[in-house]
Amino acid sequence: MPELPEVEISRRGIEPHILNQTVIEVRIRHHRLRWPIPRKLPQYLEQQRVNKVSRRGKYLLLETSNGTLLIHLGMSGSLRICQPDTSFDKHDHFELLFSNNTVLRLRDPRKFGCVLWTDQPAQQHKLLSKLGPEPLSTDFNGEYLFSKSRKRSCSIKALIMNSQILVGVGNIYACESLYLAGINPKRKAGSISEQRYIRLADNIKQVLESSIKQGGTTLRDFSREDGQPGYFAQNLHVYGKTDSTCLQCNSVIKRFTQQARSTFYCSTCQT
Repeated sequence: MPELPEVEISRRGIEPHILNQTVIEVRIRHHRLRWPIPRKLPQYLEQQRVNKVSRRGKYLLLETSNGTLLIHLGMSGSLRICQPDTSFDKHDHFELLFSNNTVLRLRDPRKFGCVLWTDQPAQQHKLLSKLGPEPLSTDFNGEYLFSKSRKRSCSIKALIMNSQILVGVGNIYACESLYLAGINPKRKAGSISEQRYIRLADNIKQVLESSIKQGGTTLRDFSREDGQPGYFAQNLHVYGKTDSTCLQCNSVIKRFTQQARSTFYCSTCQT
């Protein structure tokens, strides 16, 4: 699944091509994604100028004076900038044609993404209204995370992956951040000290910023807006490294299933 760095890279990739451009045509090839694409979307969005291209969690927001288009890439989606005569792939479901003759096209093989519209303030939308702070914002730090962890019996990994606590920290980056912080992913969130939370928050920021800088994680179904894969995977410490040796202590990296997801960690370094 594209995680926060991949979505942010997509945002930065498409922004120069569509910001301040007017939507000339909305083309919907397949309405059925995770939720149906609104059939009235063309009348809402056509002839509207994109005033801002932003991100909230894993949602991309294309803001106009008329409302906001919300795009989620789901499990396997990607956005591409292409020309109007570019041939369609069978998994291309939706596109916008802009006044500069640029096309923004959504490809989603598994159809778990979404394209939605709201004419209300985007932050009030039901998918966004309860989201926690952005991990790269000043609203997020170790003190905040520590305060949210008190009296919680869930695992520390579950806590940082809870989008109502913190947005955008998916499975890959949760494993990596906990490794760098030296925290066992099985530990109960309420049993961890404030100092360790301060270190963890710093590591979360570090891992996400590094991934964004390097182009995003190379996942099977993810590619940037220009079709090129990201490169962060070559710098992963534990994720997907089952039976490899820890870079710090040479112990074997272990894998177990946690909340139906694979967790990777070093039982020696992470306590």
